[in-house]
Amino acid sequence: MQKKVNIPEILQMKQDGRRITMLTAYDYPFARLVDNAGVDIILVGDSAGVVFSGYENTLPVTMDEMLYHVKAVVRASPKALVVADMPFMSYQVSVEEARRNCGRMLQEGGAAAVKIEGGVNAAETIRAISSIDIPVMAHIGLTPQSVHRMGGFKVQGRKDQAERIMADALAVEEAGAFSVVLEGIPAELAARITEKMSIPTIGIGAGVNCDGQVLVIHDLLGLCEKYSPKFVKRYAELAPTITEAVQSYLEEVRSGKFPTDSHSFN
Repeated sequence: MQKKVNIPEILQMKQDGRRITMLTAYDYPFARLVDNAGVDIILVGDSAGVVFSGYENTLPVTMDEMLYHVKAVVRASPKALVVADMPFMSYQVSVEEARRNCGRMLQEGGAAAVKIEGGVNAAETIRAISSIDIPVMAHIGLTPQSVHRMGGFKVQGRKDQAERIMADALAVEEAGAFSVVLEGIPAELAARITEKMSIPTIGIGAGVNCDGQVLVIHDLLGLCEKYSPKFVKRYAELAPTITEAVQSYLEEVRSGKFPTDSHSFN
C-alpha cells in the first residue's frame, strides 16, 4: 500500500530535484480521481468560490464553506497531502483567530496543512500558526484575496516590484512556512526565488523553474468557461462532452428510448 505523502517528503522532494505536483479538488469524486492519478498535493482551494459556487472572486468564501469542501475531500482518504485554503478574513483579524480557524481545518476538516496568502504582511501570522505545529503553505505574488488592491488579476513582480516579491518569499520562509505558492510573477523572478529558498516553490503562472506546479482542476479539464488565464493549459475539453451526454439523455427520455427493460425491475 502506498503511504500518505507528508510534509518531510515534500521538503525532501526539493532537495532531490523531484518536481512536486499539486491540483485542486473540492469534493469526494474529484479527490479520488486526482489521487488515483498520483498527485502529490491536493489543494482544497478557495477557488471553489469561483469554479464551484459561481462567485465573481474568492472574497465571499466562508470558513463553513471551506470546511464543507475539506471534509468532502478528506473522506476520499487520499494518499496525497491535503492542504486547506484559509478564506478571506479567517486569518487577518488577529493571531488568536487565525490559530483557531487554522486549527479547525485540521481538527474538524482533517487537512494536513493550511495555505495563507501574503508575504511580509502575513509573516507574523504564519509564525504564530507554525509555532503550534500547524503546517503552513504560503502564497505570494498574485494573491486573489488582494484583487481590489491590485486592481484586478494582474501579473505581479515586474520591474520595481521584484524586490518586494523577493522580500515576501524570504519573510514567509523565515516565519516557518514549509512551502510557498508563486502565482502570476515573471518566470525569471520565480527562478531566482526558487534558487534562493530552502523550501519548495509551487508555481502557477510562474514559469517552469519552480519546484512544482499547481492548476485548478476545472481549468485543466476545460470545465470553467468564466476565464482562461494565459498560464492555464487545458488537458481536456470536458464541457462539450458533458453537454452532449446530457442532450442524449434528454432526447431519449422525451422519445421514450430510456429507460429500457434492462434499466427496469420486474
